[in-house]
Amino acid sequence: NGVDNAERLQAVIGRPVIPAVVYVATEMVAPGHVRHHGRGELVLATAPASPGIAATFGAAGVPVQVSDNVAGALWAKLVLNCAYNALSAITRLPYGALMDSPGLPVPQVMRDIVQECLQVAQATGVALPPDTLDAVLRLAATMPAQMSSTAQDLARGKRSEIDHLNGFIVRRGEALGIATPVNRLLHTLVRLLEKDLPATPGGAA
Repeated sequence: NGVDNAERLQAVIGRPVIPAVVYVATEMVAPGHVRHHGRGELVLATAPASPGIAATFGAAGVPVQVSDNVAGALWAKLVLNCAYNALSAITRLPYGALMDSPGLPVPQVMRDIVQECLQVAQATGVALPPDTLDAVLRLAATMPAQMSSTAQDLARGKRSEIDHLNGFIVRRGEALGIATPVNRLLHTLVRLLEKDLPATPGGAA
């Protein structure tokens, strides 16, 4: 997870890195045992190697789309992650239970999160689909049993990728002069949960 991973990797290894978006809901239920909760497709940026990579994954039954707007797809997933990951980790609830909370304004909280993300994306020059909020609110119905990767990391006693999710929105918002108080709160709460964990970061997808 993270919209700038390809740039960061390329700077470290000194080789071309093709940005990709992974849409899959999984859970490590035991060593060597992965439970699949939903989806499973990839979106690759346009590059000379992309058609061959897409063909290889396609032969294995993994749907792959090669896109000239992978930045938009990365940001769309970032918004989803910002809306669900921290809330799932803090509450220790799967997506379906989060949204099925009568009397609690969970959908409004998600609207606030998404609105901040959209403001930052627009100021960054990234165009997101007009139904981004609706897509966020619909996700729980398609993955009701999914615990976020952030929740899974914390449950295993590992630091999460929260700095590259809500934390990224906070940092980019600061650089652009955009207030992101809801994302800041979620980022802070998850970091507080992590404060006594080892420094090695987690990495559930």
